[in-house]
Amino acid sequence: MKRFPRPSIWFLTFILLLALGGLLRLLDITDPPLDFHPTRQLRNTIVARGIYYSLLPKADQQTKDLAQAFRNTTAQYEPPIIESVVAFTYTLTGGESYAVPRIWETFFWLLAGVALFDLARRALSHQAALLGLAYYLVLPFAVQASRSFQPDPLMTSTFVIGIYFLYRWSEAFALLPTGEGQGMRSAWKWAISAGLLLGFAVLVKAIIVFLVAGVAVAAVLFTLKFRFWKSAQVWTMVALTVLPPFLFYVVIHPGNNTEYIVNWSVAMVKLLTSTDFYSRWLAFLGSLFGLTIIFLGIAGTLVAPSRLRALLIGLWIGYVVYGLALPFQMYTHSYYHIQLIPIVALGLASALNPLIESAAGQRRAIRAGFVALLVAVIGYQSWVARSVLIAEDFRHEPVVWKEIGDAIPADAKVIGLTHDYGYRLMLWGWRKVALWPLSTDLAQVRHGDVDFANRFAELIVDKEYFLVTAFGQLEKQPDLKKILEQYPVAAEGDGYVLYDLRK
Repeated sequence: MKRFPRPSIWFLTFILLLALGGLLRLLDITDPPLDFHPTRQLRNTIVARGIYYSLLPKADQQTKDLAQAFRNTTAQYEPPIIESVVAFTYTLTGGESYAVPRIWETFFWLLAGVALFDLARRALSHQAALLGLAYYLVLPFAVQASRSFQPDPLMTSTFVIGIYFLYRWSEAFALLPTGEGQGMRSAWKWAISAGLLLGFAVLVKAIIVFLVAGVAVAAVLFTLKFRFWKSAQVWTMVALTVLPPFLFYVVIHPGNNTEYIVNWSVAMVKLLTSTDFYSRWLAFLGSLFGLTIIFLGIAGTLVAPSRLRALLIGLWIGYVVYGLALPFQMYTHSYYHIQLIPIVALGLASALNPLIESAAGQRRAIRAGFVALLVAVIGYQSWVARSVLIAEDFRHEPVVWKEIGDAIPADAKVIGLTHDYGYRLMLWGWRKVALWPLSTDLAQVRHGDVDFANRFAELIVDKEYFLVTAFGQLEKQPDLKKILEQYPVAAEGDGYVLYDLRK
């Protein structure tokens, strides 16, 4: 009887880590998407619902039109790729589900983890690659961000796989003795794969372009030096990477993206002149990753094998340029740093590789203690990630917002001081309201103090009701609170007050 070889310890560990990463991300998957940056997740849920109803030929036309109208109120800065995947899955699974996007995002993240592991294994060692993969999978921030319903997890996942293909292309090209035959076909395969995946990553969300440019330039210069312009493979990669996002962001939807650049780059450039911006950026990174880990990841970049070092340096340069281009998000939006997770993971694996090699040469008791320490660290991080996910239960939210929606008369013209750009009300209450401006750091950066008394009459023109659900915001705007107290209450309940502006 033929005996199959026994699986290696590293392979079993690899499978266990993937299983652990998947399990963590699938905890509490039926909870409404309010666990991580709810505004963005709710926006994607509304878009997916609109697409879903458009795919249902027997859906009630009024409901279909309303779902599509809500979808149209959300600004479109990137193509609805993940939303379309989720909507189509709804049609196969029998309806809307909060679990579906989380399962898809988890699948993409784990798939990228396989690529990340093989890249680190080739450049370093199996053991270092396992540690890098563990960090990528169990970091609490990574667990939360990578399962959230937004483009960023898919963007980062395809970006990581693209980096892996780029690394394999560099390896294959370096092994070509004459540039012909089987080796050349292999290099072409990896070049086309890298171009397709990196181009798709930029198409999913354009902000990754800075890191794509950084790693691509680094890989090409490392592999071909300044002879790159003679390589048909390089120009093929450039075309495959640039063409899809160029068609969407420049040819099809230029207006929205011009507006985004003006609002988030040009208008925020003044932040770059303040030292406070850089300290807040660094402190924010520390809260997500731990500054010690960040610096260790940078140190690992410097001591990595030459090919990996070139790619990591390109990635870090791309990340810094990205941060300077979108300064406000660098210390306010955690998911804008999701693409840093695999970069830090690779740098950390490189930094720890000499320590692993040293531990491997110790006597058995020392090796056992070293492994036990690693298991304890991974276990602790996993427990923290698990605890964060189950700390809050949002299952009551749909009921609350349905009640609020029912309290608003149909077709009434309403302005509101409400949560998440009114997305909760749209998703669960099936009502849309005009938005009263919030008092936020962004408002202070852009406009300074808002004169509520002067703006009130302007903003309530033709409005019949004023809805308040964000009472914390109301306390920050005492002038508005004083004005609203002059109007009668049309309806009041758990978490809301509806003022009648007609009287």
